[in-house]
Amino acid sequence: MVVIRRAALAVLASLLVALGMVAVPTAASAAPGDIGFEGASYGTATTPSADKPQSKLWFHDGRWWANMFDPTSTDWHIFYLDRAAQTWVDTGVAVDGRPTSSSDALWDGTYLYIGTHAVRTGSNASSTTAPMNLYRYTYNTTTDRFVPSSGFPKVISQNSSESLTIDRDSAGTVWATWTRVTGTTGTVMMNNGTGNGTTWGTPFTMPTTGGTNATVAVDDISTLVAFGGNRIGVLWSNQSTSTVYWSIHSDSAGRTTWNGGVAVQGSGMADDHLNIKSVQADTSGRVFAAVKTSLDTVSGADTRPQINLLSWSPSAGWGSTMFGRIRDCHTRPQVVLNGSNVYVFATGPTSTGTCTASGAGAIYMKSTSMASPSFTTGVGTIIMKDASSENLNNVTTTKQSASSVSGIVALASNDSMKRYWHADVVPGSGSGPTAPVASFTRSPASGTVPLTVAFTDTSTGSPTSWAWNFGDGGSATTQNPSHTYSSAGTYQVTLTATNAAGSSTSAAQTVTVNPGGGGGSGAVTAGSFTSASGATAGTAVTVPKPAGVVTGDVLVAQINADLNPDVSAAPAGWSTVIAPRSNGTGNRLFAYYKVVTNAAGEPGSYTWTLSAAVKWNAGIADFHGVDSGNPWDSAASGATGAAATSLTVPGVTTTTAGAMLIGGVGFNSTTATASPPSGWVELGEPTGGQNLEVAGQARPTAGATGNAVWTFNGSYSSTGWLRALRPGDAGEPGPTAPVASFTRSPASGTVPLTVAFTDTSTGSPTSWAWNFGD
Repeated sequence: MVVIRRAALAVLASLLVALGMVAVPTAASAAPGDIGFEGASYGTATTPSADKPQSKLWFHDGRWWANMFDPTSTDWHIFYLDRAAQTWVDTGVAVDGRPTSSSDALWDGTYLYIGTHAVRTGSNASSTTAPMNLYRYTYNTTTDRFVPSSGFPKVISQNSSESLTIDRDSAGTVWATWTRVTGTTGTVMMNNGTGNGTTWGTPFTMPTTGGTNATVAVDDISTLVAFGGNRIGVLWSNQSTSTVYWSIHSDSAGRTTWNGGVAVQGSGMADDHLNIKSVQADTSGRVFAAVKTSLDTVSGADTRPQINLLSWSPSAGWGSTMFGRIRDCHTRPQVVLNGSNVYVFATGPTSTGTCTASGAGAIYMKSTSMASPSFTTGVGTIIMKDASSENLNNVTTTKQSASSVSGIVALASNDSMKRYWHADVVPGSGSGPTAPVASFTRSPASGTVPLTVAFTDTSTGSPTSWAWNFGDGGSATTQNPSHTYSSAGTYQVTLTATNAAGSSTSAAQTVTVNPGGGGGSGAVTAGSFTSASGATAGTAVTVPKPAGVVTGDVLVAQINADLNPDVSAAPAGWSTVIAPRSNGTGNRLFAYYKVVTNAAGEPGSYTWTLSAAVKWNAGIADFHGVDSGNPWDSAASGATGAAATSLTVPGVTTTTAGAMLIGGVGFNSTTATASPPSGWVELGEPTGGQNLEVAGQARPTAGATGNAVWTFNGSYSSTGWLRALRPGDAGEPGPTAPVASFTRSPASGTVPLTVAFTDTSTGSPTSWAWNFGD
């Protein structure tokens, strides 16, 4: 038994989500700044939680189990997680005796299978004398231990490989896939063992039925999954053809009968980071895969996808959802499914935002629904961080679908410190301590620039770490910080309080900072943004009203429509910002604005009518502190460009300090994305119909703004505009924003849980936007 120290946990704003860390018995005190649990040393082993498509964990008999390295015996053993203490316990049951081997584990309810292999690295050829083994175990319910099956391990192949994955089909045949490197190319290889892995055939090359290409680059890998109750699917990267291929085998067909095709294809769309899982209880055969692109090695915008979540079903084929952008520098993703959600884990930047050359950093998580995948923009939530050595990497999870009993546990490793880490990400039945409930006070709640505000933590549940976001780019990790605001505006302050069980939903309050006195001008600030997409052609463009609109605000709408239509009718009270801008016969870009004279009387949405049924995208941005009687501080400027990777819109000259320069671009494309001009902030980027982006830049002093250059993720024709909003007079501040607060009852309970929420906000709010965290 090995003893470990326990570290502080990370945050996840969700009713059912709490986060955890690695260990191996006897719980100890938290290390400041750590997120997750630090575990035992793994001594001479290297990257023991790798490789990307592999699973080291499984859940059975109320426990999480793992194949982990024991540095004392210098071989691999089966461990279990003591969830109350958040420590891993060595059962002494041996697996592979090679310290440098890697493995993939599968628990099918009857047998535990662990496939192991010698690891091929770099451009080295695959060894032909390094056994690739299958170990099999049964479970003894009296001793609560796994017992090796007689006659095992079995030899799958004699090759070393970068990776190896296994799964079992409905006929009791265990399948394995890997890539074999000879010379300067690789080959996708297969083998299977009938009788629950007892009798193995001769390895064979993946058939090319359906136009697939099994001859791959040296760096490519393959992975597989059982799905639909009667099929096996193999997914592999081919960086030589910029393609990720997918091939299916029916459990009743001959072992070399496969039907292949393309999962994703395009320049830079393939890399050797694959992880695939199936919805085990779903006979329709849904499959989800996290796939890294290689766009980070190709020049272009850093808003292009780094990690995509691919989803497949027999009826719909393959779809793709972006998990993370190049700027988020995610790598080595893993997927876990439950009844309705997809959880994706990946290595990301350090907690300070540094993307390291090695790819190591902290471990992050995002989740989304299976029915309609869509991830929030950004790096996600940190679930593991070693504050003293931010070198975590190679997160690994389970092949199984998670449940309310199992929850989700993830394992990673710090190869600089040679220590395991883990996170108890989603609690299962009877999991440990309760996460804190974040709350705080602030004093004063409003005032003039410069405004220093003292924040006092009032959280319950004995938090051990605090994460403050002051809404203006500032942050703190002390319990009771103070912060000085140097610009006028309304800022939302959030606090997330964490202990070893994780965190509840972040607490939020606002601070209102008014411009200084003396009759000078104030400053325009951006509020919220809403968007809508017309992926199916239509004439009605309906966009929701942004949250937090108050009397005196100015709303600015941008519509990008296909096939160059006109707007035949605009909503009441809306006027044009600039004449419509056409990109030949491709797209037409419209910009409108409205001064809000009575926020309580504003509709919940606004509808423009187009002259023809076309595809479109639209968005509305809300701006505070505008001179409502004379909202514009400059003339409008526009530009249209043929296919190019950027668009330059001529600058304007502002006359009032504190103006806000706003503008946008629209494309004749559904795949184009834009990065805003240097020094600008993206307000929104609706996609799906005819893509567009809206951005803004605060102008603290009056004068010439200089040209604005938008850059694109490829070569696209585009059109764009910009104009400056004028700030209102400081002596006539607008209404004060409300201070949000609420109560909920009950605060906890068992699934299914119905919770009543009661608004207790001050400041006479006129609209409410709730996010329930699930």
